[in-house]
Amino acid sequence: MDMPLQPTWSDIAIRLALTMIAGGIVGFDRGARGHAAGFRTIILVGLAASVAMIQTNILLSTSGRTPESFAVMDVLRLPLGILTGVGFIGAGTIVKKGDLITGITTAATLWLMTVIGLCLGGGQLVIGMITTVLAVITLWALQWVDRAIPREHRARLTVTADTEMRAMIELPRLTGGLGYRARFAEVERRDDGSIDCSFDISWRRAERSTPPADLLALIRQHYEVKVFALTTENGR
Repeated sequence: MDMPLQPTWSDIAIRLALTMIAGGIVGFDRGARGHAAGFRTIILVGLAASVAMIQTNILLSTSGRTPESFAVMDVLRLPLGILTGVGFIGAGTIVKKGDLITGITTAATLWLMTVIGLCLGGGQLVIGMITTVLAVITLWALQWVDRAIPREHRARLTVTADTEMRAMIELPRLTGGLGYRARFAEVERRDDGSIDCSFDISWRRAERSTPPADLLALIRQHYEVKVFALTTENGR
């Protein structure tokens, strides 16, 4: 369906309804996973883009231009402005704390939903619905492929060491046997006289694999574990 210069109320209703459906389908995945931009947020972003395109569509025929002038009109200014504006919302969903970054997939979903809203609001219903289907496939079906891809994981480990701090040498050798890499980071002396040694642990494993319980079990046989905190995430 092309964008008519004078859309009827039925055309507008169809575009808004399809935008609501597309936003609900895409937003369900985000909401079910407890992300910052969930079910209603995705729908609202899509509706904002769709209504903006409908408004542009309505104003095209009342701008006072001759029919020949439409060939040279820059109709991309409004969509580009909307995409720029939604970038601020997307930036608000991305959180960085040290090496831990989350919200990238949610930000990309908002950006994609804006494009879908622009398509549906502009009358390109087939393209908008096809994109919605591809978005659902990417967010739902391909997540299993994504979780099967081996990726780098990192964590900060802190153990109580003896006064000779032999853990600086022994712990990297100990963890290496299980496929983990331990790099000494810092040492801190507590008020009670105890010494804490911190290490940056890294390993490569698929996301859907089990947590590093084997690593913790091995270390606890030799040291008192004070802190074990993941410092990387998959960006969702």
